[in-house]
Amino acid sequence: MSVRRTTLAGMAVTTSAEAPLPVSEVSRLIGGWIDRLGAVWVEGQITQLSRRPGAGMVFLTLRDPSYDISVGVTCRRQVFDAVADVVSEGARVIVHCKPEWYAPRGQLSLRAAEIRPVGVGELLARLEQLKKSLAREGLFAPERKKPLPFLPQLIGLVCGRASAAERDVLENARHRWPAVRFEVRNVAVQGVHAVPGVVQAVKELDDIDEVDVIIVARGGGSVEDLLPFSDEQLVRAVAACRTPVVSAIGHEPDNPLLDLVADLRASTPTDAAKKVVPDVGEEFERVRMLRDRARRCVEAFLDREERGLAQALARPSIQDPHRMIDVRAEEVTALIERGRRCLRHQLDRADSELTHTHARVVALSPAATLKRGYAVLQRSDGHAVRAAAEVQPGEALRARVSEGEFTVRVDA
Repeated sequence: MSVRRTTLAGMAVTTSAEAPLPVSEVSRLIGGWIDRLGAVWVEGQITQLSRRPGAGMVFLTLRDPSYDISVGVTCRRQVFDAVADVVSEGARVIVHCKPEWYAPRGQLSLRAAEIRPVGVGELLARLEQLKKSLAREGLFAPERKKPLPFLPQLIGLVCGRASAAERDVLENARHRWPAVRFEVRNVAVQGVHAVPGVVQAVKELDDIDEVDVIIVARGGGSVEDLLPFSDEQLVRAVAACRTPVVSAIGHEPDNPLLDLVADLRASTPTDAAKKVVPDVGEEFERVRMLRDRARRCVEAFLDREERGLAQALARPSIQDPHRMIDVRAEEVTALIERGRRCLRHQLDRADSELTHTHARVVALSPAATLKRGYAVLQRSDGHAVRAAAEVQPGEALRARVSEGEFTVRVDA
């Protein structure tokens, strides 16, 4: 079998299936690597504290509030006694320590040389820095807020088990709208298990398609008690939700970062129930008011149309419709008679003018002249003779008189 070269504790070690390293050697090598680490400052929350009377060592467990990771810490009694009055289980501390490896058990621990409690002012300063950082990413932007449904059929509720917040939300919501349904997730709302529990509950409810809105509720508390609801992991989980989220943490003065990223902030759990669920009595009253308003509008419309119809029926043209036709018929008859008179007058005047013109034409016509004894002499080409010089002696001319014509010859 081929030999594989592995690096452990910074040293090249040759191992194979035929020549494996014993557990003690591996533990020793890991311990050698850890021993070369220098002292570090570590921040966490104390979850377990063992301080036995008369013992020279104090044992405690330091946990990351945002993740399910913890590590054991040991320190001399004198080191812990310096902060024993202000440090207890659940407190946040900063520890100056050196990692140690206990080879017989293969266990990592931290040997503390100094413990400093994290003050409220320092926590608030860190929260303010986190708030500004998340705001720059746009997680608190108003345009990201999702509107709440008017009447949610199924509400997701994240709260402590048998807590006053749960009772306030359920009782007030069902009092306002008895048919509302809840999908409740009971989790720890303070302490080291709060953040993972709330994050998981929010994600589970967001994955349920029937859930219309999610309420995260908790009663009031100190700044330290409400710290889980300002955790970055929880804020990002809420920002990624498809379902609208309502934050109902603490009382009116409390303002965790969850309030800023949520789609709606409620000052209390009771206020959350009022803002999420409409009041059935108020809705009935609103429906009644709208119905009355609609009835008044319809009645006013009918009254207005009736008055308009009455006014229309009162008009003479509607009461005696033939009167308009008779008046128009008289006007048409008068216009026809007037037209006839005008036309007759025009025809008479035209006839008179035609008669006079005809008389003048007849009096001035050549035929009338011929009737008076005159004759028209025409040459053979049809031209009338107007002067004696136009004819030659012996030339034959045609003489036209009133009753006919005959031929004449010019005498020399």
